[in-house]
Amino acid sequence: MDKIIKYIERTQIAAGVSFLVIFFFAVLFQIVTRHLSISVIWTEEVANYSFVWAIFMGAAVMVNRRDHFTFDILKNKLTGKKRSILSIINDTILILFNIGIFYFGIQVVGQFWDYNWNALPEMKMGYVWISIPIMAGTMIIYSLGHIVRHVKNFNEGGVQE
Repeated sequence: MDKIIKYIERTQIAAGVSFLVIFFFAVLFQIVTRHLSISVIWTEEVANYSFVWAIFMGAAVMVNRRDHFTFDILKNKLTGKKRSILSIINDTILILFNIGIFYFGIQVVGQFWDYNWNALPEMKMGYVWISIPIMAGTMIIYSLGHIVRHVKNFNEGGVQE
């Protein structure tokens, strides 16, 4: 399972970086064209939607790396099995939350799939909104991987990673 999670994380990092690069060049192109008094209307939408993708992919990776959504006051005071139990509870809460995000994200994608971008009508809004269930689905996978490690730690006496 660890190999699959590492592969998913690498893929999400690559996607996030790619969308940040697209965002950067769209904004740079917009600045240059405005300075030259050339109207290019698609750059704003490309920048906005690529930024959305970059943020959602990065958020999922940060959940996997435990650099996101951390309240560690209680966790730092606990050791052994108690710490593993708290980690399992935290990851279970994240899974439940992300199941909701995934479910409603699928509904949003279905509802807005056929909406078109204003500046690029050949692009569908579904391509933007599908980033929500992808983010939530990978957060669920990452949290399940964490729970597997915590259960293993719990069974080994609560030694924390």
